[in-house]
Amino acid sequence: MKGPFTVCVFCGARPGFRAADALAAQRFGRRLGERGLALVYGGAQVGLMGTLADAALAASAKVTGILPRALSSQEIAHPGLTELVLTEGLHARKAEMGARAQAFVALPGGFGTLDELFEALTWQQLRLHNRPVGLLEVDGYFSRLLSFLDGAVEAGLLAAEDRARLKTHQDSDALLDALGAPRSQP
Repeated sequence: MKGPFTVCVFCGARPGFRAADALAAQRFGRRLGERGLALVYGGAQVGLMGTLADAALAASAKVTGILPRALSSQEIAHPGLTELVLTEGLHARKAEMGARAQAFVALPGGFGTLDELFEALTWQQLRLHNRPVGLLEVDGYFSRLLSFLDGAVEAGLLAAEDRARLKTHQDSDALLDALGAPRSQP
C-alpha cells in the first residue's frame, strides 16, 4: 500500500455527554496528523466522527471518509475531507474501510462502533487480515466491555490469545505505537 500508514478509526456519530470523549477524539485526530499518518473513518461531520476528522485535517492528515449513500444526509457527509467515498451500504462501507487500513482503532461510540470493532477483530481471528486492532480507553468507557471479554476467556468461550489481540491504551501515542504506526512520516 503506497502513501502514509493509514489508521481506520471507529467512533460515535453522536457527540455523547462526556467532554472527555470529544477531547480524546480531538487529541487522537491531531496525533495522527502530527505523526504523518492518514485517517480512514465513517465520513460524517457530526459527533465524535466529525471532531476526529476536523482535528486530523487541522493537523494536515490525509482524511478519507467512507459513507453509505443512504446515510449521507442522516450523518451529514463531511465537506472538507481529502476524499469522500460513497458506498451502497454498510457492508460495503466496512469492506472499503478495511481495505484501506493498516490498523484499526475504536474510540467511544455505540452499536455501530462496536459492530465495526468486533468485525475487525473477527476478521483478524479468522486470519482474513493480520492488521492490529486497538481501543483507546477514555475515562473507563470500555472498562465493562473489557471485563466482559475477560469473563468470556474465563468461561472458555474466547481464547486468551484472541483476547490478547485487542490492544488497549489510554494514551494515543502508546496505542499507535502498540499498533505499529510509525512515529512520523514525511
